Amino acid sequence: MKKSINDSESKLNRRSFIQKSAQAGTLALFAPGALAYPTSSDTIRVGLIGCGGRGTGAGVIDCAESAPGIQLTAIGDLFQDHLEAAPDRIKENLRKRELPVDDIYKVSSETTFLGFDAYQKVIDSGVDMVILTTPPNFRPQHLRYAVNAGKHVFIEKPIAVDPVGVRSVLESGAMAKEKGLTIVAGTQMRRLPSNVDVIKRIHDGAIGEINGGQVFRAGSGMRGWRNDEKIKRSEWTEMEYQIRRWLMWNWLSGDFVVEMHVHNLDIMNWIMGAPPVKCLGMGGRQARIGYEYGNNYDHFSAEFEYPNGAKVGYWGAQIDTYASRNHQRVTGTKGSAILDFRKGEITGSTSYTATNEGPSPSVRQYTDMINSIRRNDGINETKQICDSTMTAIMARMSAYTGQEVSFEWAMRESMLDMSPIKMEFGPGPAYEAAIPGITELY
Repeated sequence: MKKSINDSESKLNRRSFIQKSAQAGTLALFAPGALAYPTSSDTIRVGLIGCGGRGTGAGVIDCAESAPGIQLTAIGDLFQDHLEAAPDRIKENLRKRELPVDDIYKVSSETTFLGFDAYQKVIDSGVDMVILTTPPNFRPQHLRYAVNAGKHVFIEKPIAVDPVGVRSVLESGAMAKEKGLTIVAGTQMRRLPSNVDVIKRIHDGAIGEINGGQVFRAGSGMRGWRNDEKIKRSEWTEMEYQIRRWLMWNWLSGDFVVEMHVHNLDIMNWIMGAPPVKCLGMGGRQARIGYEYGNNYDHFSAEFEYPNGAKVGYWGAQIDTYASRNHQRVTGTKGSAILDFRKGEITGSTSYTATNEGPSPSVRQYTDMINSIRRNDGINETKQICDSTMTAIMARMSAYTGQEVSFEWAMRESMLDMSPIKMEFGPGPAYEAAIPGITELY
């Protein structure tokens, strides 16, 4: 982004909790089936920060389904109407899963919090763990406060929208490790049985040495998302409108390559055993250009180079009626493999197909988290999700500027901080879409 909108030096000073060179964290991957449901009935008190669709739907409900003894005791949001709607949404979604509403929903008026500081109040309300489902820009700050307070954290993907935020999360992950806290990231496809099965076989040599690959994800333009908030109301400031429409604004979501396609890039990093060393990307906005769709692109592509020299192509789109695809493909010296979110297949000298059975990976990620809290073994997924988030950020930065971006430079040196100087209702960041060749890389 241009420095006229995002003054990196001012933002670095403002974010006093961020140190420039944090590189820490540890990866703990539990394959599906490796852990049984916990038998302890000890209560885990949960706080929800962010009462949108993800928080009141999959977030809290998957957590409640994952293990016995879960109680939701506090909720917080920036908007009064979202907060008022949250209890009924949560209770209805619990009923749909046939879960005991009265045993799980324990939120009172005293533990319902509104405003920019609602996250602090939820964290300080006596909870054991928090679920972070706010727009991604807020997550580094919320994670830091939770770790400082000694809370276990489920942090939705992506964990940041810029390199400054990723470095903050790495620091918080290191702090959490020292404290023995559990941090689980919302990359549930790492717990999809077909992915676990096929990727283990790839790592065991089923397709030989990987020499290339492809990530492809194309879907709808999301034009109906939060349709009741699509048009700016007179009582909303520009900042409020942008936060309500956060999915469409790059400073809040990271653009769709970061917010959604981080899942696919995370799988590729898992397959390759490391993040890419560099990338060159391109993209633009042609089909989704109205003000109500913010300043995000609607298509991206990039070439990633991995440490072994293999090149992986990425194509992504959010355009209505575009041919739908969603897969990761790799080729090797002995065969190839393709993984989507339904199955995984290996072809070549050895052919194999893996399918999916058992609990939803979205539920299993919370099962693993609750088990870790009860065992007090502090699993920590910070490093893997930071690497994958940065992989997606690299693609966006390259496409926005037309410059090649290296992982090492982005992780250690980039000064990009997309947050506004003041995070309060009032004027919002200027509406502007990135223009390659004009938008600066920094």
